[in-house]
Amino acid sequence: MCAHFFCSCRIILQKEGPRSLFRGLGPNLVGVAPSRAIYFAAYSGCKERLNHVFTADSTQVHMVSAGAAGFTAITATNPIWLVKTRLQLDARNRGERRMSAWECIRKVYRADGLKGFYRGMSASYAGISETVIHFVIYESIKRKLLEHKTASSIDDDEESVKEASDFVGLMMAAATSKTCATSIAYPHEVVRTRLREEGTKYRSFFQTLSLVVKEEGYASLYRGLTTHLVRQIPNTAIMMCTYEVVVYLLNG
Repeated sequence: MCAHFFCSCRIILQKEGPRSLFRGLGPNLVGVAPSRAIYFAAYSGCKERLNHVFTADSTQVHMVSAGAAGFTAITATNPIWLVKTRLQLDARNRGERRMSAWECIRKVYRADGLKGFYRGMSASYAGISETVIHFVIYESIKRKLLEHKTASSIDDDEESVKEASDFVGLMMAAATSKTCATSIAYPHEVVRTRLREEGTKYRSFFQTLSLVVKEEGYASLYRGLTTHLVRQIPNTAIMMCTYEVVVYLLNG
């Protein structure tokens, strides 16, 4: 997989130039902030309410909260990610004018109307399973770290106070949980990208899944996994640590 990653980079650089490696960055930057804000707001709100229904901070609470948050964020921001994917798939030779985000938006609307911006959403909904797995593992590791920290504080007769090492531990927990979740649920990423291609033969989640397997084999469902992990693991670790730091500071 690493060999495929470097081979792809070399081909893109030779044919399209260094700027092509940043294609789709604009919509990605625009989409990250609202997507994460919606997600964590929904997750925290749902978790707070469910703690009064189920056992507080139980696996059921984390699973339902993560699922609800994923559904909300996906529904709200899918058009942004569709534009990002279209821009990334817009291969041009060196010197050729690149399609802009606004041109992409107009093109999608002319071809399919508003519903065109929600292509691939079924695969995104399937990807909620990744979010659920990620948060269940993350919250479990986080709870173990907290229990260990509390036990150490009691043994030393010291007050339990957050330190920098605690947040490093949370970053490792986030990296571990995201690696496990992504490795299990990655095929939905491949299906989603195929569904978002322009003028594609792919129509629905299960039709695309079966067609990809039929034409390219099961291994194709994990194509690009290494590249995805290289991007997602540090991103998730930093994001979750930042979230925990902000919550800690706001709680005093």
